Amino acid sequence: MDTASQEYRPSADEPYMNPRQLDYFRRKLEVWRDELIDESEQTLEHLRTENWQEPDPNDRATHESEASLELRTRDRYRKLIGKIDAAIRRIERGEYGYCEETGEPIGLARLEARPIATLSVEAQEAHERDEHRRAD
Repeated sequence: MDTASQEYRPSADEPYMNPRQLDYFRRKLEVWRDELIDESEQTLEHLRTENWQEPDPNDRATHESEASLELRTRDRYRKLIGKIDAAIRRIERGEYGYCEETGEPIGLARLEARPIATLSVEAQEAHERDEHRRAD
């Protein structure tokens, strides 16, 4: 990747979801996915090499608790990787950056913060209000 590509940040001064922005978000998503996969592989390697034969029951319980936490984290990564892959597919279909409910732009700031976002801030807030009402 050249220096100009590394320094590029999408701007409201350019057309929304133009090819350069789409390429920027695709790369951002791919880097994020690769980092999650690397971390997952490290977790698996750690679990494979862990000494599970601790003589002290407290040490063994601690190892099992840590392993359980690592596996839950890995499962969250797996789900997140699925969302990242779905976002990349939306880029390929020309649907990325637009709210699934309203069709309105999600916005660059929201996508910078959460590149897997599928809803605009307004639609997300409406979903959360509905969830709170159903929970009550």
